Amino acid sequence: MTPSYISGFGNHVATETVAGALPVGRNSPQRVPFGLYAEQLSGTAFTAPRSENRRTWLYRLRPTAQHAAFAPYDGASHLKSAPFDAVPPSPNRLRWDPLPYPDHAVDWVDGLVTYGGTGSVAEQSGVGIHLYAATTEMDRAFFSADGEMLIVPQEGVLAIDTELGRITVGPLQIALIPRGVRFRVRLPGGRARGYVCENYGALFRLPDLGPIGANGLANPRDFETPVAWFEDRDAPTQVVQKFQGGLWTTTLDHSPFDVVAWHGNLAPCRYDLTRFNTINTVSFDHPDPSIFTVLTSPSDTPGTANCDFVIFPPRWMVAEDTFRPPWFHRNVMSEFMGLITGAYDAKEGGFAPGGASLHNQMNGHGPDQGSYDKAVAADLAPHRISDTMAFMFETRHVVRPTRWAAESPTMQLDYDNVWSGFTKAELPR
Repeated sequence: MTPSYISGFGNHVATETVAGALPVGRNSPQRVPFGLYAEQLSGTAFTAPRSENRRTWLYRLRPTAQHAAFAPYDGASHLKSAPFDAVPPSPNRLRWDPLPYPDHAVDWVDGLVTYGGTGSVAEQSGVGIHLYAATTEMDRAFFSADGEMLIVPQEGVLAIDTELGRITVGPLQIALIPRGVRFRVRLPGGRARGYVCENYGALFRLPDLGPIGANGLANPRDFETPVAWFEDRDAPTQVVQKFQGGLWTTTLDHSPFDVVAWHGNLAPCRYDLTRFNTINTVSFDHPDPSIFTVLTSPSDTPGTANCDFVIFPPRWMVAEDTFRPPWFHRNVMSEFMGLITGAYDAKEGGFAPGGASLHNQMNGHGPDQGSYDKAVAADLAPHRISDTMAFMFETRHVVRPTRWAAESPTMQLDYDNVWSGFTKAELPR
């Protein structure tokens, strides 16, 4: 069955798979229809302001509380959490080749590899940045109690079964799974690779548009929430949870995907990145990359994000008398970049789809020699950048690499050389 969706970001949705399963006029009646169990899933505190409050009522075959004790799980050995203090933070510009696929059967959970992150799980701030390379489907469920998961596929399709419905995403799409929601990942194409931002902080939301006005960037209607779907299966099912950075497991005697109906505004969703309404200059200068923000997780400092998810999509470049690629800069924010497809216009070579780079706080970076030479010599006719989709997880904190990332054989040890050929400017005498 092809998954069905409801349009809109953060909407209050009501959906049922069996007519009459959803209570009317109350959330927790004395007797729920069909003997279902009412359960509230809270993504924010009860007393959060109404505009910020996220919660959903679930009506399921069994209560989630019905399970044996969790025990430590020793799989997914490369999945880590903040604080990231195994190796000292590095001011160096870092870049990695694509994460290779394992040569044996590895599902999405065990295929997660953490490259670094910020903040503290315990203090509910910062992010964890992971890549995944999976070669077999999950026959179990996973959830993170530490943060919501923004999944960015780079290669291969993910069929994600969640408690609240089913989502299919492939390259040029993203999925956002709320904290605590159980899910499993199937692989229709046999294998898949991509990126994950695990957000420990304030929930991702659409950025304010300010002077842009009422429309533009990622439009709410283009986000899709799945309708209710459930699995009535009485068979042992492993559940793995990520809790305060550790991994734990228990086994149910039934499928955890047994929600027959639900209503609320905390739910998984997907978004097609090709629907992003790109804003750009029609006069001069390269605008700040903040105009490419899809989702933002705010911090306690207005305008300074816990994490921004920013993309660099196909677009027209028409700026007059302007160096068109991103300029050289040093940034108080830290930038972890990935490439989904094509080429990035500030890097002539070396930054491959499935690879990653890290430019930490206040350390200079910008176009490499090849990109710079091409840009300063270019005929400034209108030009469309068509074969590209890069993205950035940008955060106010320093991204601290994991030991795996710092010692990875995929690390490009010669990355600094891309800036080594610039000659000294010559002033008039």
